[in-house]
Amino acid sequence: MPAPHNPENVLLEQTSKGFQAAAYPDLLDRDHSLVAFNERVLSWAAREDVPVLERLRYLCIVSSNLDEFFEVRSEPHLTAKRSGDAQGSYTEKSFDRLADSLHDLVERQYGLYNDAILPALSHCGVKIVSHGERNADQRLWVKQYFEREVRPLLIPVGLDPAHPFPQVANKALNFIVRLGGNDAFGRSNEIAIVKVPRVLPRIIRLPDRVSGNKVLFVALTSVIRAHLSELFAGRTVDQFSQFRVTRHSDLAVDEDDVQNLRMALRQGLVHRHYGEAVRLEVSSGCSEHLSHFLLKQFDLPAMALYRVSGPVNLVRLTQMIDLLDRPDLCFPVYRAAPPVQLDLDANFFDQLKRGDVIFHQPFESFEGVLLFLRAAVNDPNVLAIKQTIYRAGADSTIMDLLREAVRKGKEVTVVVELKARFDEEANINWAEMLESIGAQVVYGVVGLKTHAKMLLVTRREGKALKRYGHLSTGNYNPRTARLYTDISHLSADPDLTRDMENVFVHLASQSRLPRLKKMWMAPFHLHENLISKMEALGLAAKRGESTRIVAKMNSLTDLDLIHALIKAGQSGVQIDLIVRGACMLPARVKGFTDNIRVRSIIGRYLEHSRVYYFRQGAQDELYLSSADWMSRNMVRRIELAWPISDEAQKQKLIDECLLAYLYDNQDAWDMLPDGSYQSARGIGPHPGHSAQAALMARYGLHHAKANKP
Repeated sequence: MPAPHNPENVLLEQTSKGFQAAAYPDLLDRDHSLVAFNERVLSWAAREDVPVLERLRYLCIVSSNLDEFFEVRSEPHLTAKRSGDAQGSYTEKSFDRLADSLHDLVERQYGLYNDAILPALSHCGVKIVSHGERNADQRLWVKQYFEREVRPLLIPVGLDPAHPFPQVANKALNFIVRLGGNDAFGRSNEIAIVKVPRVLPRIIRLPDRVSGNKVLFVALTSVIRAHLSELFAGRTVDQFSQFRVTRHSDLAVDEDDVQNLRMALRQGLVHRHYGEAVRLEVSSGCSEHLSHFLLKQFDLPAMALYRVSGPVNLVRLTQMIDLLDRPDLCFPVYRAAPPVQLDLDANFFDQLKRGDVIFHQPFESFEGVLLFLRAAVNDPNVLAIKQTIYRAGADSTIMDLLREAVRKGKEVTVVVELKARFDEEANINWAEMLESIGAQVVYGVVGLKTHAKMLLVTRREGKALKRYGHLSTGNYNPRTARLYTDISHLSADPDLTRDMENVFVHLASQSRLPRLKKMWMAPFHLHENLISKMEALGLAAKRGESTRIVAKMNSLTDLDLIHALIKAGQSGVQIDLIVRGACMLPARVKGFTDNIRVRSIIGRYLEHSRVYYFRQGAQDELYLSSADWMSRNMVRRIELAWPISDEAQKQKLIDECLLAYLYDNQDAWDMLPDGSYQSARGIGPHPGHSAQAALMARYGLHHAKANKP
């Protein structure tokens, strides 16, 4: 699907800093680019070479992504649709175009579920059985389960003037029922709501004694549906449907107007579940009467209604994957290699004195980070530990180690980002726990999210204090570290670790930031330094020098960086961009972006590392970063980029993070001039090259050698 161009982006001219006038093409629409990203994720659910439970998992990932898209991105489109007035680039037409794309994506998603994945599961002896497919023994078991586990938790609410439409929480599953006959008081109130309890599993495995030779599941909604009439004694159930409403859930807190950000966010979390409705999902068989009634209740236009042929919340089908012990239906287990450059039997700090260590997750294990922190916690010469926390998760080994460090008397400072979207509650809880045991907890700078990933250890060595640091492109989250590709960098470099110390002091004290020797930091230097690099390469290209930019990131939406890239490309710089998700820069547009190629990699692991490479003649530079090329990262967040100076380390990153992905013709998608993406599968002299598969094979070999007796 071509990504629509943004009508607000007219042709621009810029003549500053010695450049000749340069024309820019209309940029691509960010939200349609996000929809296109989910289409690429959905392609994995369609691939017959992918194990069937993994195909189901990708289907669930798309549903989870769409939930977040609606919660965060759809509200301004909907506001424009309701008001009929343009809200900047958001208009009635933008809502309709986006809704068309989303309806098409959802329709294809459920088409794959019903026509491909369910039959493939059935072929493997796994089935979700509906009420009509259940035999007598199975129906009896379901009835007993309903009476024992489900019915005691159901409270049907009949609507009347004393019982108005109930508050429906964000993404909560419900039934709406149209009843015939009269209630106990002789009234004909016809609408009732039944909330599906969130505490119950959505997928239940039938016991072997009623399943025969198959693995059978029933959906909780099917259990309730089969016994719905029993909830309304003396009435008839004429119509019914599942429904689920998604609400705008981006927390808005005026940091300049609150005395305690932590308390304000905790209060805001209570209201998040009842924000403005933005999407309504119902079963495909929902009557017009009931769907119209629900749309009116939630004040939604008709295009905000999504009829689905299957479970209203596909995300919860991950429970079925977890319940199945079928490794033959999943990817082969990959066990991450210990970081190749680390000697696990040697003193950690002595190793770092000899040189930096870089490891590539999840091909190399996140355990290297835990080993570093554990070594610091247990070393009596370590005096202080400082760390940033963005998304640590609700169950965190990192936090347990920091708690142990406090117990052992070390000075522990933690910069906790309370505003990490959808991780606010976990981070608030961690902050309160750390404060309660005596750690110094700070929340960064008012108005900015601290997205940088740093861990700094200060150790006494003789009469001197020595710093050791860890920097990363990803979060301190052991769970996601097994699923996301990221780069970890351990260093004892005095300039780099001094920069880290200065950043920590700045975040805690909010004093003036000293001049950094190696790091680029947003919102101060990162944006302008990136643009300066591109401008310098553009000038060099005009002089006839060989120049190159290769940048890997998750998103590219910042207008200034996009224009700088286009300008550099028009000057002759060869540019390759590896952008996983949203990209507003149209590539290979004749006369505008001929020298710019954009590709997206969708693989077994979520591409998450940020790597920037610049070359002029024989001189090249490579930076790792926490930042995507989005305006929010450049001006509304604390972000870091830092150079890799060791030539061997630099080449490792070029080979593994850039070249491997540029030559991928298995999991890669190339952007076409109209903004659509074309699969690169099978194209090129070596068809079937997957960067991720190659890295798994390489590090899997290291792992095998390390464990060889």
